[in-house]
Amino acid sequence: MSTNKKPNFTPALHFHWLTRWYDPLMRCLFPESAIRTALIAQAKLQAGQMVLDTGCGTGTLTLQIKQSHPDVVVCGVDIDPQVLAIARTKAELTTKTINWQLGSATRLPYANDSFDHLFASLLLHHLTQTEKMEMLQEALRVLKPGGELHIADFGQPHDGWMWLISLFTRWFEEIYDHILGRLPQHALAAGFCSVEVPSRHRTIMGTISLFCARKPSNQTD
Repeated sequence: MSTNKKPNFTPALHFHWLTRWYDPLMRCLFPESAIRTALIAQAKLQAGQMVLDTGCGTGTLTLQIKQSHPDVVVCGVDIDPQVLAIARTKAELTTKTINWQLGSATRLPYANDSFDHLFASLLLHHLTQTEKMEMLQEALRVLKPGGELHIADFGQPHDGWMWLISLFTRWFEEIYDHILGRLPQHALAAGFCSVEVPSRHRTIMGTISLFCARKPSNQTD
């Protein structure tokens, strides 16, 4: 039996031929810069810490982390070699050193207790409920005790206009769980000891919520 079977995944915009339009489309649909900046700020990164951007896509967030905190070690992992190639090219143009890795968010190619912080931006809504749990459990595994998972993704509508938009967007991919506000429940079920929602952002696609989940630092947490 062949061992070269390609991984099964959905490209960022559903079709590989649309990948080159991913960055400009994200800038049109979301206040991307503000969301990225808020997500990085909530982590309160410290010099020497190990940081992983899982499902890093074209590396926009990954590079911003490194640019804003040059004294942290930053890794980016994605299952799609096409977007990872774009990320590598962008990093070369900025001369920033990022440790890029091809791999799945549901089976991370890293050892236990490797990272102080793990980021996942607009990743989980691509995953089925089973895959969400696998990703959260993998995040828990590779985080150090007391480490934090920082998520930016669709969340529960926080005003009337966002609720109206959600009537349309909830049918895309695996967003319905997010609209119902279940991500914190999933994170707690995966083993995180606390989950906070520091901020919510209005977009033309609906509410994007920022989440912060912490791995227990010891057996009593």
